[in-house]
Amino acid sequence: MSNTLGNLKPELLWKHFEEICMRPHPSRNEKLVSEYIIDFAKKNSLDYSVDGFGNIVVRKPATPGKENLMTVAFQGHLDMVPEKNNDVKHNFDKDPIQAYVDGDWVKAKGTTLGSDNGIGVAAALAILESKDLEHGPIEALFTLDEETGLNGAQALQPGFLKADIMINLDSEEDGAFYIGCAGGQNTFAEFKIKTTPYKENTVPLEVSITGLKGGHSGLDIASGRGNAIKLMARLLYNLNEKFGVTLSKINGGSKHNAIPREAFALIRIPKKNYLEVLDTVSKFESAIQAELATVEPSLQVIAKKVQSRAKVIDKATSDKIIASLFGIQNGVIKMSADIEGLVETSSNLAVVVTKQNSVEVITSQRSSVESEKYEISNAIAAVFKLAKAKVNFGEGYPGWKPDINSPILKIMKGVYKHMFGAEPEIKAIHAGLECGIIKEKFPHIDMISLGPTIQGAHSPDEKVQISTVQKFWDILVNTLKAIPSK
Repeated sequence: MSNTLGNLKPELLWKHFEEICMRPHPSRNEKLVSEYIIDFAKKNSLDYSVDGFGNIVVRKPATPGKENLMTVAFQGHLDMVPEKNNDVKHNFDKDPIQAYVDGDWVKAKGTTLGSDNGIGVAAALAILESKDLEHGPIEALFTLDEETGLNGAQALQPGFLKADIMINLDSEEDGAFYIGCAGGQNTFAEFKIKTTPYKENTVPLEVSITGLKGGHSGLDIASGRGNAIKLMARLLYNLNEKFGVTLSKINGGSKHNAIPREAFALIRIPKKNYLEVLDTVSKFESAIQAELATVEPSLQVIAKKVQSRAKVIDKATSDKIIASLFGIQNGVIKMSADIEGLVETSSNLAVVVTKQNSVEVITSQRSSVESEKYEISNAIAAVFKLAKAKVNFGEGYPGWKPDINSPILKIMKGVYKHMFGAEPEIKAIHAGLECGIIKEKFPHIDMISLGPTIQGAHSPDEKVQISTVQKFWDILVNTLKAIPSK
């Protein structure tokens, strides 16, 4: 193991986080980290179980005299979102994350850091390893494949978790306890395409929109950040209305739960309008840069003539793709009337990819109100259906209804007040925590979620604040001391 983070406190937590960073663990390839946890359990003589999906639970017995306390489960997910800057060479299936310290922050070199949820996993491992903590029975639940659809949690079976209380370690704001989350669903559209030779009086242009921040499609959806695919659709729609354009291909985004940072299109335009098109693109760039100046200072829109003999998508289908991408709703749909500042419903145009015989689109809808989740999903589907696309829905996942009378919430509010002389913020989150699914499968478990400050999750700007990690750890340790008897 390297020692880049070796001087940070608490030492055990950062030791495990660095070990996690050294082992590639993108979604659906968490094998090395899973092996690390199993080896850890064996070395520390801890009981563990692995279910059919690969989820792991590790159990630590109570310290002497504490056997009658309620069982507490600490829960986190093992996978990370693999995002990198376009100019960075990194294979997430093979290469370790290059973490480094920058002041009060830990960052990664050009990639996502994986503090979501590596810090939570590391905290659970540190609790399991610590010899100087007093506590009742402990479980640590490590789920797989959270980032692609909460699939590990979906696969949990009755009896796998014995706890009375679960503390989810996947929130990202210091000083806040989360007691509710949004449910979500993906809506997929597929345009069947036929390609034809391009017209001789046309010019091939490669259009790119780059330099956007991206981010988490739930947590960052209200930030006002640009969506590269929506901006591309807006540009192409305007060009199509003025000059007539035909798509050869359009690609953008890479993850259903990330705001797309980049989008690219290869189009054909009338040769006679070449200079006018370049001027229109330049003016579009200036307008968008002005609109998003505060939140997207690095935004670039570039159109350049290229040498290409690529065929084009038939004009009718090309028009439908451009119009539907431009027309669907995106971003915040509705704010909560009950919790100030909480996004209630949103949609994210996440991915568009051109394949040999199709253009495929992934969108992601979230809402803390189940009926609204389905309403926005159906509204998105309706636009695509009008454009003659084939539409499918993902299975989706439930939200987690807030319980202001939760016993663990009362306990942890008291712990926080005693430690810091102030009240924590009590929040719900516009993201898909696994708590909603786990609560549905284990309704008797009392739940809460917390974490240190993490910014830029799901993007190469991801960073975790060191000082809040120590505070996060101290809260967990003191909470264990306050757990009551059964």
